Amino acid sequence: MNTTWSVAMADSFMQKYPIVSDMPFQKRRCWNYENGCALTMLERVYRVTGDERYYQYIKENMDLFIKPDGTIDTYELNEYNVDMINQGKSLFMLYEKTGEEKYKKAIELLVTQLKGHPRTSEGGLWHKKIYPFQMWLDGVYMTSPLLAAYAQLTNEHEWYDDVANEILLMEKVSRDPVTGLLYHGWDETKEERWANNETGCSPHFWGRAIGWYVMAIVDVLDYLPLDHPKRGQIVGIFYRLAQAIIKYQDAESGMWYQIMDQGDRKGNYLEASASAMFVCALAKGARHGYLGKDALEAARRGHAGLLERCVGKGEDGAYYLDYICSVAGLGNKPYRDGSFAYYISEPTRRDDPKGYAPFVMACVEIEATASR
Repeated sequence: MNTTWSVAMADSFMQKYPIVSDMPFQKRRCWNYENGCALTMLERVYRVTGDERYYQYIKENMDLFIKPDGTIDTYELNEYNVDMINQGKSLFMLYEKTGEEKYKKAIELLVTQLKGHPRTSEGGLWHKKIYPFQMWLDGVYMTSPLLAAYAQLTNEHEWYDDVANEILLMEKVSRDPVTGLLYHGWDETKEERWANNETGCSPHFWGRAIGWYVMAIVDVLDYLPLDHPKRGQIVGIFYRLAQAIIKYQDAESGMWYQIMDQGDRKGNYLEASASAMFVCALAKGARHGYLGKDALEAARRGHAGLLERCVGKGEDGAYYLDYICSVAGLGNKPYRDGSFAYYISEPTRRDDPKGYAPFVMACVEIEATASR
């Protein structure tokens, strides 16, 4: 039987983790963005294969949290945390397929958070209430595709404008003109210890942060109307950033480093989640015509590198993905200073959805472009 990598990896994930929020490293069963990554991955495989097993897994995992009145178990709106929006992306498919109002009400609840979410002076969403006046690249992925889907569902076009502003503002404040890469975070007040006194940016180009951002763009473009006044600009910054990403691809492995522009520095390593995100975004961008052949070639090299260096098979016969940075952030306690030493000190782990899910989505995209 000729099984694609996307199906083999998706099936392995469901075999090992029947309830995604019970994965070994999750502190408790709760609504969170990692669940959202895994469920989005399975939705992509479901839409390609039509295999109802994937849909049932998504529905069962979402129904652990969605109550009959549309409230969400363990979700706290007043946290004002953009990460909490990501798991809501699966609600659209569930509402579309079932027509059940609880899913629509849950979408509305998450959008209610974003209506009142604290913002920077130019309207950018704070990453969290506990990180005042800060925007992080990660946050664009957590919120923008869901808001763009909501705009399409409700025909409330002002949300398209909000999403476009978020993407363009994040690039404006975080881009380094020398490398063309984006810094992980930005503090408008420039008060954080990690923030540059002049720019407000954090010190380094963390691969996964840039990966979140490009995946956000290529997903938002699925919804953003062709005649939206900012669409061309968004495609343009995607193209510009993709060129910088390709430039920093490791020639030997086809992968990308944890700190993207310092591949030769001791302690830096080829990291699976950033590499998978870049493969996914570059291949999808090429498939839709936003990027050229060079992007597709880079994506194929990256995919081959991930298969060779990061994919393995356990004694249970299930595949795994290794060398995924467990987490990286800025500030908080203990204080994360955004230094090179900090980023390489965070441990790696196997099967983390922040790497596993983008890898499966990358496989879907690579398989979709196989004939090109």
